[in-house]
Amino acid sequence: MTTTAMLESYPQSINLDRKKLAATIDTLNACSEACTACADACLSEDMVAELTKCIRTNLDCADICTTTARVLTRHTGYDANITRTLLEACATACKACGDECARHADMHEHCRVCAEACRSCEQACRDLLATIS
Repeated sequence: MTTTAMLESYPQSINLDRKKLAATIDTLNACSEACTACADACLSEDMVAELTKCIRTNLDCADICTTTARVLTRHTGYDANITRTLLEACATACKACGDECARHADMHEHCRVCAEACRSCEQACRDLLATIS
């Protein structure tokens, strides 16, 4: 709700659909939270050494999602090339993280939840990317 309210209060035009943009930002933030929580949960597992790649992928994805959300929140001096590049990178990171977490989803519920969040975020990034000219 805050994301939508802030975008709706922006005094100038925005070159993107505000509702789709708000939904994407919220999805990015949710994915970042899921990835951070998953990495932390992986660190608490008895088999933590087998989850090293998952932890690394979680943390990379969380950082990329957070950065993308922050950039998408700003519109003064908007540059579609930067937005496009970040969304592409984020979709790639979400796919990699979703794939890695899916490998562990049968054994770790936190990985299953994270994989779903990553899939949703990857799709949101690709959907918004398709609207950028």
